[in-house]
Amino acid sequence: MTPRRPLRLAVCALALASNALAGIVLADEANRSQTDKSLVGQPLGVVELFTSQGCSSCLPADAFFAELAAKENIVALAYHVDYWDYLGWKDTLSRKENTERQYEYMRAFGSRSVYTPQAVINGRSHVNGARREEVDGALARMKTSGEGMQVGIKVSRTSDRVIIDAGDAGSGPSDAHVVIVYFDPPQTIKIGKGENTGRSMTYWNAVSGIQTAGMWHGKAHRYELPMSVIAKKGGCAVLLQSVGKDGMPGPILGAALIHKP
Repeated sequence: MTPRRPLRLAVCALALASNALAGIVLADEANRSQTDKSLVGQPLGVVELFTSQGCSSCLPADAFFAELAAKENIVALAYHVDYWDYLGWKDTLSRKENTERQYEYMRAFGSRSVYTPQAVINGRSHVNGARREEVDGALARMKTSGEGMQVGIKVSRTSDRVIIDAGDAGSGPSDAHVVIVYFDPPQTIKIGKGENTGRSMTYWNAVSGIQTAGMWHGKAHRYELPMSVIAKKGGCAVLLQSVGKDGMPGPILGAALIHKP
């Protein structure tokens, strides 16, 4: 009977080894699924606010925008425009490129004029940026109608670069620009003239530059940016934005935020 004892021990050892191996496999699968989940993760939407320090109607929109900028599931970008500077105060964060982007949206939407505060949602429609219910309603409606973020964007870093992985659209949309939108850290500005004289306002995610990093053609693709560029800014957003035949901006298909390291 004694020879059976080593056999039983061997069987038990084999069973323990098998269970340990199974545990490793399950843990590895869990890690992979977590990574896969991050690859397909998408924010609720993108809110692009066109605003001005010289516009009294913009103050409520700027305050609401600060709330949006604090949300992890919203990509919120503030474009300060320059066409209200004649009212007596030159917006310290305004850029002519921001104004040009708003006019491009105006033509894309078939509108006749621009206005502030204007909030463009997912590059698809616009609402009054001071009306919380309209902004929230547009984001929720687009998510359920399939007009939200459709393509996953994953951002990772090395010591000297930022790596952007745009997902695969499958049978969905194809052809879009990979747009990098740089923004400043929060700044508190005291307004000295114009309609908002004497008011102090903290402005979040004020856009300071826009560049196109490449093209996306519906399939998974990787793009890289030097870390040194990001380090000079408050952060940036990655927008996967379709462009019409006339060159005007179209629907935003995916987005992600890159914060300053």
